[in-house]
Amino acid sequence: MKRIKRYAKRFIIMLQFFTTIPIKENINCHAEDYGKGLVFAPFTGLIIGIILMGIYCGLELFFPHEVVFAFIIIAYIVLTGGIHLDGLADTFDGLFSGKSKEKILEIMRDSRIGTNGVLAIVSLLLLNYALFVSLDLQDIKTVLILFPAAGRMASLIGAGASGYARKTWGLGKSFIDFCDLKEVIAGSLIYTLAIYIGLGVEGLVIASLTILFPYIILKLIEKKIQGATGDVLGALCELNQTFFLICFMLYKGVIFKIF
Repeated sequence: MKRIKRYAKRFIIMLQFFTTIPIKENINCHAEDYGKGLVFAPFTGLIIGIILMGIYCGLELFFPHEVVFAFIIIAYIVLTGGIHLDGLADTFDGLFSGKSKEKILEIMRDSRIGTNGVLAIVSLLLLNYALFVSLDLQDIKTVLILFPAAGRMASLIGAGASGYARKTWGLGKSFIDFCDLKEVIAGSLIYTLAIYIGLGVEGLVIASLTILFPYIILKLIEKKIQGATGDVLGALCELNQTFFLICFMLYKGVIFKIF
């Protein structure tokens, strides 16, 4: 019973931290709960996706396909509070500054957004919109449910496969310090099962690619800052969501036509 309560607490913490869903529950938690709770990050992504799918089903009755996806992107930003997009912007500002590790981390911590950060957000949102609009109608609802799970899977991998880059405390320290291989494996199973249910056996290829991709990006980032931060976890989330959409489109549009 204690274990069930602990898991339930950590799941609620993930919903409270990664979404703007109004859960008015004052939970007594520790730093460990954030890192260990990341095992539920892919499931949190599925909940975000289900909400987005519901919004799509409502809006498609009144608006053209292209307009609906503009609303979907806005709804996603509102639903997540833009927390991962903020991490994406900070990460790109830091990594593309051409500075030393210490200066990169300083830039990433700065609340102000720079040119590289703006370009990263605009480019990714434009690409997401183009990918959404290009989806076949029969695939839209499934993709809307699954793509946020791919993003949160990437954050889990980023936390579990790296150390904390800063010498001082930061927002991502609790996640990175207390998330280990056990959480990554369990979260990967949740994520892969969701992909399998949604896309069938062929979806396992996409699941594998979207587990490998954030790990590769993480290792490239580690060459710059010798670890990860909360901003990096957010950047991995947003990048992997877009990568999921690209993989899905290539797999359905190219490989399916070949075979």
